[in-house]
Amino acid sequence: MEILLKNADLVLCMDDAERELARADVLIRGGVIAAVGQGLETTGDVVNAAGCLITPGLVNTHHHLYQTLTRAVPGGQDALLFGWLRTLYPIWSRFGPEEMRVSAMVGLAELALSGCTLSSDHLYLYPNGARLEDTIHAAAEVGLRFHPTRGAMSIGESAGGLPPDSLVEREADILTDCIRVIDAFHDPAEGAMCRVGVAPCSPFSVSRELMRDAAILARDKGVMLHTHLAENGEDVAYSLETFGCRPGQYARDLGWVGEDVWHAHCVMLDGEEIDLFARTRTGVAHCPCSNCRLGSGIAPVRALRDAGVPVGLGVDGSASNDAGSLVAEARQAMLLQRVANGADKMSAREALWIATRGGAQVLGREDCGQIAPGKRADIALWDMSGIEAAGSWDPAALLLAGPTTVRDLFVEGRQVVRDGQLTTLDLPRVIETQNRLAARLMG
Repeated sequence: MEILLKNADLVLCMDDAERELARADVLIRGGVIAAVGQGLETTGDVVNAAGCLITPGLVNTHHHLYQTLTRAVPGGQDALLFGWLRTLYPIWSRFGPEEMRVSAMVGLAELALSGCTLSSDHLYLYPNGARLEDTIHAAAEVGLRFHPTRGAMSIGESAGGLPPDSLVEREADILTDCIRVIDAFHDPAEGAMCRVGVAPCSPFSVSRELMRDAAILARDKGVMLHTHLAENGEDVAYSLETFGCRPGQYARDLGWVGEDVWHAHCVMLDGEEIDLFARTRTGVAHCPCSNCRLGSGIAPVRALRDAGVPVGLGVDGSASNDAGSLVAEARQAMLLQRVANGADKMSAREALWIATRGGAQVLGREDCGQIAPGKRADIALWDMSGIEAAGSWDPAALLLAGPTTVRDLFVEGRQVVRDGQLTTLDLPRVIETQNRLAARLMG
């Protein structure tokens, strides 16, 4: 089946040649981009893209989808990271499979409407029979490309950790379930719709042994590794006091650096740690809105990028953001680097590159994140004829003047959003269920 996206005002390719093509077309065939250029034709379906900017689909490299059920929780609204977690852990302990599935559907739908075609997820607690596949099935229903990670916590309060004992698991059980979900759901092939990663939650919620064993298991299985690292000052202080070293050294000593590893946040990395990540091609998921919300600081994205560290964007959980808009995250990333370093230190184009090609690189998806023949047909169409872009001289400066929701979204050539509406879900019904579940948790 062919689909022709016809006569876009501008196609921002994000390819190696950095092409920006005016009055251009994109031909999709069998879930893959077949051609990009002017005057293309097809015997298949034609989508009129006049008045639109076309970009690659955005890529979300860090999320906790289950948290869409706990937005704006009183007691956690004005807390730092550790206090925020202590407020929310007891609520999350009452989740089950339905809460995990519905919250994931809502979070992924919100991402899709903001132009996201590929999202990771970090699920690190499994109360009351919840399993990783609750979110995997939700992603399949929404239609997004998905990179779930089997997270875990093993050190509870009684052992000096942060989470309550009811939310931690035995480490042998964690590793066994990692093997189960990888064998059942991980697809290493090009164009895969689901790849599974291994993701102990953080250095303050699992043991040194689990971190090391998880790295060994992931490399044996050929999957990626993910965790939180150096998120704020409390995080670094914990590492110094507990491990006698900074977070980057702790990661290095346990095998948590390399092209198959990406860390969330990294707000507090110092120069030596940045150099370590650059040498080893260790990725970073930058989560600017969450870092602002929790008062964690501004990640050194300019220094990371200049050193050659792969950087992508993450919306983080919707209990610490509290939104799930990836295009808004890209704008925030751009603005924060300007605040920290000067107005000429991050352009709208660079921030959008981080949100597309950069995120795909962090997740090891060279088949995604750009509009070029042979790449997957993950494509966002932004209608530039509305009020948000009225008077804009440069449609490629989407993050300066442009819409924050897509008109159309294609994933693997399948239309997931049409005219600003999801085609794959009865979204009002899902939202109604979400609000019912949230009300039950409040009761």
